[in-house]
Amino acid sequence: MGKPVAETRFSIIVPVYDRVGEVADLLESLAAQTDRGFEIVIVEDGSTQPCRDVCARYAGVLDLQYHYKENEGRSIARNYGMDRAGGDYFVFVDSDCILPPDYIASLRRELGKAYTDCFGGPDAAHESFSDLQKAINYSMTSLLTTGGIRGGKISMEKFVPRTFNMGFSREVYEKTGGFREMFSEDIDMSTRIRLAGFSISLFRPVYVYHKRRVSLRKFWRQVHVFGMSRITLKLLYPGSMKAVHVLPALFVAGCAAMILAAIFWCWWCIMPLAVYLLAVWITAIVSTRSLKIGTISVLTSLIQLCGYGTGFIRAYTWKILLGHGRDEAQEVEMRRGK
Repeated sequence: MGKPVAETRFSIIVPVYDRVGEVADLLESLAAQTDRGFEIVIVEDGSTQPCRDVCARYAGVLDLQYHYKENEGRSIARNYGMDRAGGDYFVFVDSDCILPPDYIASLRRELGKAYTDCFGGPDAAHESFSDLQKAINYSMTSLLTTGGIRGGKISMEKFVPRTFNMGFSREVYEKTGGFREMFSEDIDMSTRIRLAGFSISLFRPVYVYHKRRVSLRKFWRQVHVFGMSRITLKLLYPGSMKAVHVLPALFVAGCAAMILAAIFWCWWCIMPLAVYLLAVWITAIVSTRSLKIGTISVLTSLIQLCGYGTGFIRAYTWKILLGHGRDEAQEVEMRRGK
């Protein structure tokens, strides 16, 4: 475990690509932390709009390192940051996150109660987020859409930390070698941490506000890539795929079958889908306390399920049924597409 948790210094490592405004919000939230036992390592991954000037404004306020490097992907950027970090425990958040003022204090408290080699925390929507961002947040965290696998109180799968809110000790990095540049690199990293015998825990009080994608098109592309990456993970770790990962693909196939049956046979065949979407609508209204956001959530939930499901089907067909396997060069190029 190393030094006592009370003396642990955290290194918050953030890869950045063309996110000037978001970095400003993130640094502002870090400047408001009640526990100042941390440093920040910003790694600019070949941005065309660097955030150097924004970081310079916090030079006298925060213990902050800024590094600019050529574009190689955010996994390599995170490893680059760890190589230059001085902390005992590395923390990863996305550049589009805002941290509550007690984030570091909560992390230190949770590690003090039950130390773990690797932790992950949930994400939430800040009150300042747009209605679309709040709807997307619901779609990515609800039991009805993702099975609660991203830190929900009820989950259909064992919790796996993700890099929008994740951390591990320096020893973990030294023994695992860090992130690989691939789809779902955080799930791959979490799997290798577990296989190496390190402990992993979910810290629910250590949450972040996650802005996520700001357009439906970008959200579709993101979840479509997530679906494709699940097949890559299956090829790397044959026993890793669970029922919850297949459900979006079954949803896509089921929706297609119901729509065709409704058109060519009986309109009542569409009722299971209607009942499901009604349940999403009601739970989203209750969760977000907004009729408008709840209504938008029906659309974002359909995008989340169909985007992931079609990505899963596409990759399963190409990589497994047609026997092409992993094309690492192609994956890296698509991954760099941001």
